[in-house]
Formats: sequence, structure tokens, C-alpha cells
Amino acid sequence: MEQLLVHCANAIENNDATLAQQILWVLNNIAPPDGDSNQRLTCAFLRALIARAAKSGTCKLLAAMANAHLTIDTHKFSVIDLASFVDLTPWHRFGFTAANSAILEAVEGYSVVHIVDLSLTRCMQIPTLIDAIANRFEIPPLIKLTVVGATEDIPPIIDVPYEELGSKLINFARSRHVTMEFRVVSSSCADGFSSLIEQLRVQHLVYAESGEALVINCHMLLHYIPEETIHGIPSTNSNIYSFESSSSSCPSLSMSSVRAMLLKSIRSLDPTIVLLVDEDADLTSNNLVCRLRSAFNYLWIPYDTVDTFLPKGSKQRQWYEADICWKIENVIAHEGLQRVERLEPKNKWVQRMRNANFRGISFSEDAFSEVKTMLDEHAAGWGLKKEEDDLVLTWKGHNVVFATAWIPA
Repeated sequence: MEQLLVHCANAIENNDATLAQQILWVLNNIAPPDGDSNQRLTCAFLRALIARAAKSGTCKLLAAMANAHLTIDTHKFSVIDLASFVDLTPWHRFGFTAANSAILEAVEGYSVVHIVDLSLTRCMQIPTLIDAIANRFEIPPLIKLTVVGATEDIPPIIDVPYEELGSKLINFARSRHVTMEFRVVSSSCADGFSSLIEQLRVQHLVYAESGEALVINCHMLLHYIPEETIHGIPSTNSNIYSFESSSSSCPSLSMSSVRAMLLKSIRSLDPTIVLLVDEDADLTSNNLVCRLRSAFNYLWIPYDTVDTFLPKGSKQRQWYEADICWKIENVIAHEGLQRVERLEPKNKWVQRMRNANFRGISFSEDAFSEVKTMLDEHAAGWGLKKEEDDLVLTWKGHNVVFATAWIPA
């Protein structure tokens, strides 16, 4: 099936409408949307290729097939539903558990802890962290939580504004005898969270004088910083990136520069600890076939795992697979700034963190044990391994998600 998808992608890229339609017809017959995990995976790629062909105008006779395949019904979650949904699988829980354990050790002795949560999961990690803080410290520190009100409609999506979510978190913290402050900053992946970094930089002296712990928690969000060059970044003395935007000096900022500059800007804040958790795959290639192969050989994992914890036909399974379909379509059907799914493997992030003058620290034996205990609640195929200082979640021996912890060098 992977080879058929590759042939189809090549046909679309070569504007061979006849061959593309023949292969799509074959795929449509052998990969039903309600088949086994490999068939459902292939069906999602089929849908994405149809979307790409329809966008490019390669196959003008695909209208009927497009109408049948192109609808992706991504679900808007309530806060409670999303919390329950995230708990179904270790995909996010792994990073939550590892990061929370490292945070607890890093903030020992601080009376104020400022957490900057750059997270894809809409603060779903925070209740477990509050609970752990309440259980660990006799006098819990004041928690200041800063989140970004990102504008991108990236699944999972919640049906409440961040301000309401903040109120719920404050009330939950109060029930655990933890005092919390909540703040939303308008910032996004598109400019490397420059607005957030600028606001944090302005407050940096306050952190230093008051002795606050500054925790930067990055959970599966940094890879949405775009790969394409970003134009029009203003040149002002207050801009944390300090890049000129005039054509005579620096007309654009590349992905590596934006991601690297974000990490260097975070480093300039002298944080107590930085947690970086993300999916261990490479979806950055500009070549469609390379990207398709990488995505196919990584995204079979969520389709394979879903059979172990959600029954066929359940609403939650539909929501789960719709989110994967969204990811596949973004990787395959879109180009330019619309293609926001740009995963990078662990080794690239590790090198980038080192270049930004961070030093990796090992997760403790307690953290390792906590993650192992959490995995025991899930299917037998999940595993855990150490790679130098890092922890890696595996499925049937294949790397899925990595967790890393960093302090200023």
C-alpha cells in the first residue's frame, strides 16, 4: 500500500492525471475507512492525496471522490472530555509524567514558580502537576501559569476560551490548597512566539530579584514553528530577535534561525529548567515522496495502537482518527506556510538546545519509575527506554515520543 501511495504521489507531481486516477481507484477499493489499521492508515493518505490533486488541479475528474473523502470532522472538546481523551493513551501522558517529575525536583525550595506552558494539549498537563505539587510540598509555592493564546486551529481543540480554562484551573488549584495565577499572552508559532518572549524578557529582572523559579514547558508545540522563511519581522530595539527586515540586510528568517533564536531567547531568560517533549519523526522534507514515506512509517503507530484501547465505531475513536487524518492531510496536501506539521527528530532538537547553550540533565530514577508505572496502565506494546539523558516512549520497539530536560550551561 505504501508503494501504491508513492506511485500515486509521483503521478500527481508529474501531472499524470490518468495514472493518478487509476491508482486512486485501486487504493479506494483496497483501503476502506473501516478496515484494519493499515487500511485505515492508507485511506487517510488516499484522502490527503485526493486533496492535493484537487488543490493542484491535476485530476479534474476527482470531484465525486473528493466529496466522498475530504471531510475531516475534527471534534471540539469540552475540558472534561479532553482530559479524559488525553488519558486514554501514553502519547501525551508519557511527556506529562516525565516533565512533571523533573519540574518537581527543579523547583524544590522556591516559594514562587512561574510556568510558561507551550503545549499542544491546552493545559491538560497542569492539573496533574498541581496535584503533584500539593502532595509533595507541605507549603506549596505560588504557581504563576502563562499560556499562549495561539491562533492556529491545530487539533485537539477545546470549546472554551483560555480565560474560562484558566478559571477552572485556578479553582482546581484552590481545591488542592495551591494558589495559582493565570495569564494568557497573544502569541503564535508563526513568529516563533516573539510576543511571548518579549513579555517574558521585560519581566526577567523581576524574576531575578524575587527569586522565582522559571519553568519553560514545551510539549509538542515547537515543531509548528514554520519552516518557510518569515518576512516582515520588525526591526526595533525591543524586538528580542533583533533581525532587520529590509532587503539590504536580512529579508527573511529561516526555520533553523527562528527555532534557534527562540531557544537562545529562552536561554537569555536564565530559566530554572526547560522541558522539551515532542514526537520523534522527521516530516520536514520539501520532497513530497520523502515526506509521505516518513509520515507513513511513523503514523502507522497511532492507528495500530487505537485498536488496543478504543472499540470500533466509538465516538472517541472517530475523534482520535480524525486528528491523525488532519495531521496526514496537512503533511501531504499542503505546502508553504499552510503546512504546519513539521516534526523534527530528537537528535536535531538536542543539537539545537546545545547550540543555544543549554545542558541536558538526566531524568531521575523516580521519574523513570513513575513513567513505567503509568505505562503499566496501558497496552503491553508500549515501552520505555533511556537514550543518554533522555527518555523515549516506544511502541513495539519503535520510537514514538521523546522527553528531554535542560538547564542553562
